[in-house]
Amino acid sequence: MENEHTGSRRNHWTFLTNHARVLIAIARDPGVRLRDIAAGCDLTERTVQAIVTDLETDGYLTRTRDGRRNRYAIAPGARFRHPAEAGLEIAGLLAYLTGSPSTPTAPPATATATAEDVPHGDGALPLL
Repeated sequence: MENEHTGSRRNHWTFLTNHARVLIAIARDPGVRLRDIAAGCDLTERTVQAIVTDLETDGYLTRTRDGRRNRYAIAPGARFRHPAEAGLEIAGLLAYLTGSPSTPTAPPATATATAEDVPHGDGALPLL
């Protein structure tokens, strides 16, 4: 009997959720159109609209009109929702995945550095 851990479904999992992918696309380009996010994330526009609404409702981003288009801003200090990452800010992950120099990240690890050497008490993700 096939379940979610066996058979053909096993090869279709990914590390990031659709919500994360949409948020990353917005972090890369705050003026991006929903249809472009949908195409880049292989989702429907309707799904992307629902995800943006979720993110806005839960305080992860704000949407403002800029002429005929929307501009998005990611909330500073926004934190992960899952208890396993409780207290960690999403800014570190977004900076890492977008290559954004404007969001501070942990310093690069050296050959002698350990997880204890990297300060991460401020909620930032340690990137070792």
